[in-house]
Amino acid sequence: MTSAQDPFYIVKEEIQESIDKLQTSFHQWEKAPAKSIEFVNLTKELIASSESIEWQVDELDKAIAVAARDPSRYAIDEVELEKRKRWTGTARNQVSTVRRAVESGTCLGSKNGIRQELMRLPNEHAYQAGRSNQYTQDNEDFISAENDRQLLLMRQQDEELDEISAGVKRIGGVGLTIHEELMGQEKILNDLSLEMETTSNRLDFVQHPETLKENIDNLGIWTVRKIQFNRLLSFNILSREDDRTYGCFFFQNERFGA
Repeated sequence: MTSAQDPFYIVKEEIQESIDKLQTSFHQWEKAPAKSIEFVNLTKELIASSESIEWQVDELDKAIAVAARDPSRYAIDEVELEKRKRWTGTARNQVSTVRRAVESGTCLGSKNGIRQELMRLPNEHAYQAGRSNQYTQDNEDFISAENDRQLLLMRQQDEELDEISAGVKRIGGVGLTIHEELMGQEKILNDLSLEMETTSNRLDFVQHPETLKENIDNLGIWTVRKIQFNRLLSFNILSREDDRTYGCFFFQNERFGA
């Protein structure tokens, strides 16, 4: 991976631009009259910039520590790791020196000493003070691009969740349709089974007429026997009535004859 493609060097370049701007502002702060509006504003700007740069250097150190745990994965060797650690250490020291000087309100005994301390940063990445505004604009563009990227990711995640939800609903609808079709087929099978049973019974009567004839004959015999029984019963009842009538008549004749 070339330096232009390595994220470390991209961030390093941005931090270097911030340090260049910090250096320019510090020179202005040195020349500004104490307690003037310019002095106060520059003091606030320097402290805020120092804190921001220190945070960026800390984040870069964390990235270096991650790469150090698995150098082969990031295609980096020990020499490069040590070089990066030295750069972040130097950058942090220079920013801390400026911050302490500004917070104490002194130049730590010598303006030239502070200037020499700041100039210890690597010369190959030094920029002119006139590019400070360009750095500010680039930084704002980077933040804006990062925000846009985050919003795009969130929008994509929302769309993916919507697609998953729609898929679940479609699957549920298909399952319900299958269930309804199975219920309908079950009803058709039940109706068909009942119809087949009825048809089978009819076929039995048609295919076995002797059974039907036998049932009819049995019914006729039972009816004839019932009629005969009723006649016999009526005859017995009438016979008993005649016997009682004759008995009474005989008894009366015997009584009067006596």
